[in-house]
Amino acid sequence: MKIAILGYGKMGKTIERLAIQKGHEVVLKISNSNQHELTKENLIKADVAIEFSRPETAFHNIAFTLKSGVPIVSGTTAWLEKLDEAKSICKAENGTFFYSSNFSVGVNIFFAMNRHLSSMMATHLQYEVSIEETHHTQKLDYPSGTAITLAEGILENLDRKSRWSGVLKKEGVGTESFPKEAIGIVSNRIDPVPGSHSVKWESEIDAIEISHVAYSREGFAAGALTAAMWIIDKEGVFEMKDMLGF
Repeated sequence: MKIAILGYGKMGKTIERLAIQKGHEVVLKISNSNQHELTKENLIKADVAIEFSRPETAFHNIAFTLKSGVPIVSGTTAWLEKLDEAKSICKAENGTFFYSSNFSVGVNIFFAMNRHLSSMMATHLQYEVSIEETHHTQKLDYPSGTAITLAEGILENLDRKSRWSGVLKKEGVGTESFPKEAIGIVSNRIDPVPGSHSVKWESEIDAIEISHVAYSREGFAAGALTAAMWIIDKEGVFEMKDMLGF
């Protein structure tokens, strides 16, 4: 498989290393310093593109790649106000677009557990739900895309909450800091944490908590590579539940 990597930061370099180990070829690497090399001529040398760039460049990268006729896998977060537009471009171009806020298999099992638990808790009004996430200090956006996906999974099943609300961790932040109708998301930025997320359901008498802790970026990179191989012969818009079946 020939791969174009759009976003050659820490994730991009991890993807490159794993791809080469698995016998794939990286034919294009795009970073901030060579964005001008993102041309159709260069892109069509690849069988698939894997995009982990920055929020301000993600939509352009995705749209341009789809219009160039190359399947694309993206894991960039904090640009999702244009996700529906990207999906529309994919459909108009009869292209292939795979998006996930997190490509780790373990995290996607965690997503499924979160949805199931929230459906169980829907009738137990005594429990207040909150989310906490921790990432390295180079992750500037908050909440994380994974935390937002967790919140959306809860909102699907919990009528007493209508939205989520996020804050960057400050002394004294607690569930009381959030509106009653909102799921509170507290974000921490601590080096060198690759990513940890927890969902807590708390009442006056007890608490239930589920969590996922990433030890390295390799799980995310391996999942993105698997997704890239999976979409090669497909057309349409996909996400992890399509590939994993849950």
